[in-house]
Amino acid sequence: MRTLIPREVFSRINFGKLFRYAIYLLLSLILQNILLTQLRLAGVCPLIVPAVSVAVGMFEGATWGPLFSLILGIFTDMAFVENTIFFTLSLPLLSFAAAFVSNFYINRRFFAYMGAAAVGLLLIGLGQLLKTSAADTYSRVMVTTVLLQTLWSLPFAALVYVPPARFSGGRL
Repeated sequence: MRTLIPREVFSRINFGKLFRYAIYLLLSLILQNILLTQLRLAGVCPLIVPAVSVAVGMFEGATWGPLFSLILGIFTDMAFVENTIFFTLSLPLLSFAAAFVSNFYINRRFFAYMGAAAVGLLLIGLGQLLKTSAADTYSRVMVTTVLLQTLWSLPFAALVYVPPARFSGGRL
């Protein structure tokens, strides 16, 4: 009797790395949803899930990065009150863009990651702004909120760089 999945597929999967990334996903969600929601600066909470997607995309490439980010986006959408599919759609795209850029244009070092994470945080913030302004009215204060959220998230984005860099065997 033949199986549907050949054995070669399972021999190529690094289950140790898969387990480490599952723990990393769980800890990222706990950090985002339990700890960072308590740290408010002018009413703005830091957001690290875009930085996590950028880090995984940079170090795991254009296949595994977006797959990880899709799972991360699903759980992030479940945790937010709006219950939309914004993060489920945007995080894999962000991770794919980070993988593409890191393969061809930038290196996989800390400062390049911080630049990519800042751009990713800004893009996600602008996406949230567009989504909110489409449902409600637009105010110029919203742009200030996006910029403040991006700047307030950057110190925490530095924390989420280390695990994917170590998991992939890259240099810090």
